[in-house]
Amino acid sequence: MKRTRNVKVVATLGPASDTHEMISALHAAGADVFRLNMSHGSHDEIRVKHDIIRQIEKETGSTIGILADLQGPKLRVGVFAGDSELLVEGAPFRLDLDEAEGNASRVCLPHPEIFAALEPGASLLVNDGKIRLKVKDCGPDFANCEVVIGGVISNRKGVNVPDVVLPLAALSEKDRADLEFVCDLGVDWLALSFVQRPEDVLEARKLAKGRAALLSKIEKPSAVARFEDILEVSDGIMVARGDLGVELPIQNVPPIQKRLVRKCRAAAKPVIVATQMLESMIESPMPTRAEVSDVATAIYEGADAVMLSAESAAGSYPIDAVRTMDNVATEVELDPTYTQIIEASRAADRMTVADGIVAAAREIAETTNIKAICCFTQSGTTGLLIARERPRVPIIALTPLAKTAGRLTLSWGTNCVVTERLDRFKKAVVSAVRAARDEGYAEPEDMVVVVAGVPFNVEGSTNILRVAPCDESLIFSADPD
Repeated sequence: MKRTRNVKVVATLGPASDTHEMISALHAAGADVFRLNMSHGSHDEIRVKHDIIRQIEKETGSTIGILADLQGPKLRVGVFAGDSELLVEGAPFRLDLDEAEGNASRVCLPHPEIFAALEPGASLLVNDGKIRLKVKDCGPDFANCEVVIGGVISNRKGVNVPDVVLPLAALSEKDRADLEFVCDLGVDWLALSFVQRPEDVLEARKLAKGRAALLSKIEKPSAVARFEDILEVSDGIMVARGDLGVELPIQNVPPIQKRLVRKCRAAAKPVIVATQMLESMIESPMPTRAEVSDVATAIYEGADAVMLSAESAAGSYPIDAVRTMDNVATEVELDPTYTQIIEASRAADRMTVADGIVAAAREIAETTNIKAICCFTQSGTTGLLIARERPRVPIIALTPLAKTAGRLTLSWGTNCVVTERLDRFKKAVVSAVRAARDEGYAEPEDMVVVVAGVPFNVEGSTNILRVAPCDESLIFSADPD
């Protein structure tokens, strides 16, 4: 399905969007990638959603990406005798391993790994930071705290520990089972929660065995501190601003978002900006002006994709939320200032032949009347490199591998076409111009740039560029062999 904008829209599926009719409508409204939240729903329910998406792919002839978001370890307090208690600022409060029901002075925190990492002075945040505790003294099975910010604490509320790197694996037993299930199912991307260090990503990569690309969610201060190392071993990044805004001072999040987006682009790896982008549309058909500005800011920064969570999964207006994302992205990309910002932030470091080829393709496309840049890609790397250039013309990525096409659905401006396996460059040129015409990007009298690697079907061999007419008879008359 041809889009009129380059940034991609990711929509989370849930109870408000779990039928064939609704998912099809979301795709028509602008959703390019669907997120399956593994925190909710059984494997059977996830399988149904996956199968519906693949069926819609066949019906529309589109390539639709599927992102499975693993839950990660969940840190929660235990239960209270009265279901909840009011914590008063300045009062003492104890966390321990005693499974007895809690009261106004203590509650169970059934995570000895937290106590092992705590030190006096560390902060503990409960219920998305609404309650803040400061550790006064601690041991292997307890932490005596002072209530810094009080409020009502209730059963099984989540706990964040922003000041320390916890000795926890990013993958719980549930995550490992979910990972195996969705990889066998055939999802394109895996989103990893609770990433603190590059080793967390490497562990998931061993388990995935190449069956899905890995997207690291940056939601902890420790991940921000080691971002370059995490980025190096990841295939993509999600800036998960919800947890970042809990564990860091809220004013720190916007500059972190901007910095991470630029680093991802320089590395030619897709980056999603996520969390609370159109939060009011869970209950309202109209977003706030601040939310629209927030979405626009992520697009101006150069993000590959913007994401809806509860807005499309559980909200009352999922189609309106997707359509709003689509409209905002389209309008921003029509702004001449957007082009100026994107081009001014283009990475200048080019170290390989492939870097030079894709940069030349962009230069040719922007200085002549070229309608599209067509690239042949085995692993997806060439498509990612062209997307990093942010050309002013559409990118058509042709690949014989459906999984490569699926992974490129997250990449800025990339339109994915699954083609037959080719062994000659001339056949590639013909296939490229046919795709450009069939997808509605060019007419027979137009020209396209074709980028490929020779020998064919070898990863990392991008080394050839040709400007080709979209009239096939001209291709053969100019190069009859």
